[in-house]
Amino acid sequence: MCGFAGFAGAGRNIDKDSCETRLRKMGEAIVHRGPDAGGVWLNDALSVGLSHRRLSILDLSPLGAQPMVSASGRFVIAFNGEIYNFQALGEELLADGAHFRGHSDTEVMLAAFEAWGVEAALGRFAGMFAFALFDQQERRLYLARDRMGEKPLYYGWQGSTLVFGSELKALQQHPEWQGEINRGALPLLVRHNLIPAPHTIYSGIFKLLPASFVAVDLARLEPGQLPEPSRYWRLEDQFVESDDWTVEAAADHLEALLTKVIGEQMVSDVPLGAFLSGGVDSSTVVALMQKQASTPVKTFSIGFNEEGFNEAEHAAAVARHLGTDHTELYVTEQDALKVIPLLSKMYDEPFADSSQIPTFLVSEMTRKKVTVALSGDGGDELFCGYTRYPGTLDAWNRRGAVKSRVENLFSRLPESLSVPVARALMPSQRHRSSGGISFRLDATRAAAGAGDLSEFYRRRVSLWPYPGKVAGKGEEPVYGLNETMPETVPETGLKTLMWRDLNWYLPDDILVKVDRAAMACSLETRIPMLDHRVVSFALGLPASLNLKDGRGKQVLRSVLYRHVPREMIDRPKQGFAVPVGSWLRGALREWADALLEPSRLREQGYWNVDTVRWFWLEHLSGREDYSFQLWGILMFQAWLQHQCEGSLHEG
Repeated sequence: MCGFAGFAGAGRNIDKDSCETRLRKMGEAIVHRGPDAGGVWLNDALSVGLSHRRLSILDLSPLGAQPMVSASGRFVIAFNGEIYNFQALGEELLADGAHFRGHSDTEVMLAAFEAWGVEAALGRFAGMFAFALFDQQERRLYLARDRMGEKPLYYGWQGSTLVFGSELKALQQHPEWQGEINRGALPLLVRHNLIPAPHTIYSGIFKLLPASFVAVDLARLEPGQLPEPSRYWRLEDQFVESDDWTVEAAADHLEALLTKVIGEQMVSDVPLGAFLSGGVDSSTVVALMQKQASTPVKTFSIGFNEEGFNEAEHAAAVARHLGTDHTELYVTEQDALKVIPLLSKMYDEPFADSSQIPTFLVSEMTRKKVTVALSGDGGDELFCGYTRYPGTLDAWNRRGAVKSRVENLFSRLPESLSVPVARALMPSQRHRSSGGISFRLDATRAAAGAGDLSEFYRRRVSLWPYPGKVAGKGEEPVYGLNETMPETVPETGLKTLMWRDLNWYLPDDILVKVDRAAMACSLETRIPMLDHRVVSFALGLPASLNLKDGRGKQVLRSVLYRHVPREMIDRPKQGFAVPVGSWLRGALREWADALLEPSRLREQGYWNVDTVRWFWLEHLSGREDYSFQLWGILMFQAWLQHQCEGSLHEG
C-alpha cells in the first residue's frame, strides 16, 4: 500500500530541477500513505513525471522501491496496492524467460506488461490497485484502477498540465492547480453525503471508475482533452445465475474459495491482523484466517459506552471462541470528537459518512501493532445483507395496493393541502411541525414519481428528496445510481439493488471511508470479499439462495456457522456508527453553530440559508433528528474552512 502522484505536460520545455522539486512536493503531501521511503522519476524531454511514497509491505529492500523501471527500460510505474496472485504470475513469467532482481509484486507487474501487454496483464491481476504507468517506447501514459474500486485515482487538467494521483492533496501541490469548486457536485453531496465517481468537488478533476484504465498518447496531448476510459473487466457480466446450487453446496465452494483468497492476502513481510466487529462478515474472515494461521491472529475492535452503538462485546466473544490475540479499545465521546477536525484534511473533499470517525479510531489503534489489516467489507453487497433490500422491494411491489393508498394520495396532493390533510388523517404526524411533515411528504412524492425500481431505490436512499431545495437547482449528472441498467442485470428484484450498491455505495462510500481513514494512519487494509473471483461466484448465485425470511447472507452464514456458534452471530444488524445526533445538540453545537451561521452561509452562497437554518433549529429542538441531512452540509462547511478560501472559485 502506497501513494503516488504525477503530471504530464502538453508543452515540451520544462526545467528538470524545478519539476523534480514539484514531484517531491506532490509526494510529500501524501507521506502518510507511504512513510517508509519516497522517490521520483522524470522524463524531462517528454514533460512527464512520477512521484511515489512507499509503505513497505513486500520486499522491504531497496529492490522494491518505486517509481520502478522494467527490466528492458520500456515501462516505468508508480503503484498503490497489492497484487495477491503475484507469486503464481511470477512463476509463469519465469518459465517464459523473465528475470527478477527482487521479490516484489511491482516487479512482477512490470514483467507482465512486457510479456502480455497492458490490458491483457490487467485482466490477469487479482488484487487491489491503482497505478500510473508510462510506456517510454510508445510515449503513452496509462492510469488504471482495480475492479471494485478499493484504491483511489484522481486525474484531470489544470491549466496546461494533466495531473493525477492517489489523493487530491497531492494534485494541489502542482503550481498550475486552480481548484474551482464544482457546483454540480453539491446536489449529489446532500443527496448521499458523498460525491460519487466520476465526479469530484473540483471542476475538471475526476475519479477514475473501477475496472477502468485511461491511455493518454503524449504525442496527441491537448490541454482540456481526456480520452474516454476503457474497461478491462465488467461487473455486469458476473450476473449470470446458475440454479444448480444448494445453500450447503454453495457454502462448500465459498469456504474453499475464501480460504484460498485469504491465504493469498495473508502474505506479508510485516505484521498482519484483522478488524473484528463480531458481525457475519468480519467473523468469517477472521475464522478462515485463524484456520490457516500457525499462531493466534491479531484482531482489533473498538467499543462505545453509549447504548446501541457498541459491538465490542460481540467481537470479544468471537475472538475468545476462535482463540485470536484480541485488542479492544473503548473510546469516549471526547476521543471521537477529537477526530472531527481531522476529517477535512483526511478526505480532501466533503465526505459525510459519520462512521468515518470509528473507522479512523480502530485504524489508529490497529496500526500500533500491525501494518496490514484484513477487513470484512463487501459481504452486504455481495450476499444480500442489507436490511433495506426486502423493505424496498416490498414497498415497490405494493405501490398499487390498498395499504399504500394514503401514500399515493399524498403524492398527488398540492403542497398547500398536504400538511393539513396529513394532520387530519395521520395522528402520528400531529406532533411534528409543518416543515417536518412537508419534508416527509416530499420523500413520499419523490419515491412515488419513480418510473422503475432503480429510480425508486435511488429516491429511497436519498437524504434529501429534492436536493435542489437546499443546494440550488441544476441537473444531477450521471453516476452509479442513475446510469442505465446493463442488459445482463435483471431489471427487477434483488439483483437490481445489488448492482446499484456495487456501483455506488460500495466504491463511493465504504471503500473511500476505509482507504482514507486507514491510510491516514499508514495502515494497509485488504478486503478478501472483493477479490474478483469471490465477486463472480457470489453474483452468480440466485438471490433467493441468500435471502430467506427477510434475512440475507444465508450462504455466508452457513460458512461461518461451521466455525462460530450460531448464537454468537444471530442478532439484529448493527451499523458501525456514532451518536452524531446527540453530539450536535451537545459537544458539537458551538462548532456547528459557527459553520451554519446565516451571514456566513449567505456570503459563501452555496446553500439555501433559510432551509439550512430551519433544519438546524428543528434538530436542536429535539423534535426530529436531522443529523444525517445536516452532516453533509457541515462536512462541506468544515472542508471549505480548511481550504484557502481565496484560492477557491466556483466552476
